[in-house]
Amino acid sequence: MGCFRLTASRPPVDRAPWLALGSGAFSFDSEPVKLGHGSPLRGCRHEAPRLSLYLRMDMTPNQGPKTAAMALTGYQKWVIGLLAFLQFTIVLDFMILSPLGPILMPQLSINARQFGLVVSAYAFSAGVAGILAAGFADKFDRKRLLLVFYAGFLFGTFLCGIVPTYRLLLGARVVTGLFGGVIGSICFAIVADLFPLQVRGRVMGTIQSAFAASMVMGIPMGLFLASHLGWHGPFRMIVAVGLLVGVVLVWKLQPITEHLATGREGHPLVHLFHIATNRRYLVGYAATMLVATGGFMLQPFASNFAVHNLGVPLPRLPFMYMASGVVGMAAGPLLGTLADRIGKFRMLAIATAAGIGMVWWWTGLDRIPFWLAILGNCALFATISGRQVSTMALITGVPEARDRGAYMSVSASMQQFAGAVSSSAAGLLVVQSTSGRIENYELLGWVVIGAMLLTLAQMRNVDRMVKRSAETSQ
Repeated sequence: MGCFRLTASRPPVDRAPWLALGSGAFSFDSEPVKLGHGSPLRGCRHEAPRLSLYLRMDMTPNQGPKTAAMALTGYQKWVIGLLAFLQFTIVLDFMILSPLGPILMPQLSINARQFGLVVSAYAFSAGVAGILAAGFADKFDRKRLLLVFYAGFLFGTFLCGIVPTYRLLLGARVVTGLFGGVIGSICFAIVADLFPLQVRGRVMGTIQSAFAASMVMGIPMGLFLASHLGWHGPFRMIVAVGLLVGVVLVWKLQPITEHLATGREGHPLVHLFHIATNRRYLVGYAATMLVATGGFMLQPFASNFAVHNLGVPLPRLPFMYMASGVVGMAAGPLLGTLADRIGKFRMLAIATAAGIGMVWWWTGLDRIPFWLAILGNCALFATISGRQVSTMALITGVPEARDRGAYMSVSASMQQFAGAVSSSAAGLLVVQSTSGRIENYELLGWVVIGAMLLTLAQMRNVDRMVKRSAETSQ
């Protein structure tokens, strides 16, 4: 007579897409063995070796509440927190320069065009770095690759904190962008390696909240340090915090080498050519560029529009952005979890519909009360968070494991280039009058709405492609 005992057990970390049904014990004597909740079974005495049973569930990218309920291990939660804080330092370094303009420009004796070049130097070098790094991004342990580029990023930021002239600052920003622009793609590749697609919504939501956190804490702190310690102060602060993050990264993050088992051999240029010409990946690149196009168009003129069109007092403008940042910090993880529950494309469709309504209403406004400006900007920021989280979570399902690092690098470069082009295009549409009022902002809003609709259509293709890939891999 054979006996079988079922007990609940948690699957190993590396078997996240698998569900542990239980463990069995076979025996052949009269000793009672308990079933599940304690029901005795007589006739069994000698317990044979236990065997764990795992059954692969029928999981698709848009599976419902059962998938969303998948528990994360303590180490996985720790990795999410580390990547989010690392992203915070990267985003803060990128964002801190624009608010420093009124302090930095007179001290370096530069004009608006030169200051704009300093700001754009980071984005341009980051885009170039992503292309260059794509060839070898999947040939190394992701932890080592992350450490190398993060060290280079901190070195570039350190240079920004000590250089005395405009030309040296311009060179320092190029160095910072060459290393910092690749870090985001490495982080996304790590997310795709360690977390199944079914939980990437909440993971990406938490990591993306670093952008909002930099608005709430980083920029006011940076302006405070710049006012008291000079414009070098904020960069030195980022280096000090970044060094602590680097130490923890070395100490706690485990090597990530699973992708090397299926790695692609050959010259880095051959690998880059494969990544750049793969038809499946081209669909993802197009979606990434469309998302950046819609997001970057409104941003360059948002502050001037709020002050000169909506009537927001300039001293109160930081409070409006801080409120939006708080909403973004809360909305990212919540909307990411919701995307895991109802489906990432469905979440994108809902956020796009809400975003279209908000853009249409917001860009057509004139003078409004300050409280309404805060509420409107917070709502607009929440829809942006919903679109970003669901889009990035879904796009991580496009590449194969052996191509993730390279794909994310190229995708990040495409995003940088699309953002630069869209910002320039917005400058051709928008006109600032002698009184400071922003004209044609409503027309720009319609262009953004068109880009959002195109993004939704392209992401529908991505969603179908990821679903087919998930079905064939089961």
